[in-house]
Amino acid sequence: MENDWNKAIGSLSQINVFSNPNNEPVTISGEADDLRCIGVGTDAAVFQYLSAPAYAFKLYAKDKVHKVKVEANVYRILGDSPFFSTCFASSDEYLVLSYEKGKTLFDCILQGIHIPEQVVYEVEAARDYVRMKGLNPRDIHLKNILLQNGRIKIIDVSEYTQPGNDCRWEHLKKGYEQYYHLIDGNSVPFWLVETIRKWYNLRGKNTSYEEFTKNILKLLYKK
Repeated sequence: MENDWNKAIGSLSQINVFSNPNNEPVTISGEADDLRCIGVGTDAAVFQYLSAPAYAFKLYAKDKVHKVKVEANVYRILGDSPFFSTCFASSDEYLVLSYEKGKTLFDCILQGIHIPEQVVYEVEAARDYVRMKGLNPRDIHLKNILLQNGRIKIIDVSEYTQPGNDCRWEHLKKGYEQYYHLIDGNSVPFWLVETIRKWYNLRGKNTSYEEFTKNILKLLYKK
């Protein structure tokens, strides 16, 4: 079974990934019958190889491939941790990762799947672990956290070498504590979740959490 992921190289060569402006998800061109796209981010797309389903391949956009070595090194520093995927190998364009089952928190909100409070505690523990390893836990958001039988798995560590606090997790945590009880167990429309995501990404740097949530509440009250 060792290095079964090598069989996917030919199929991956048939796929191209392109980045988009304004922090929008990447665009995928090409196809391969034995690859299944399981995730799309702003820098890369993730595929499962059906002949070796234990592996996931994070294929970067052409103008983002410089991040491959950075993220591979972050995984090396993090080592073996229950909070993160395992990185088995890397090439110039992709990472070979452990395939992780579960729903993202983004999907949980769309589908009305309960997000337990334990998730908050575990993300905090994961962030502490990252800092202990000398890294900076950034870019932690709904699409980067998987829920696995009530436990978490963080599936994107590409920004952990960058300085500063993007405050994404802090804002999510506040939102959970203040508003999650209003939607717990209810499906939230995709258009609404996407609107909030886009507004958040486009907000001015000086826009506070309070100002942002006030604008969101105005949108909801209009509906």
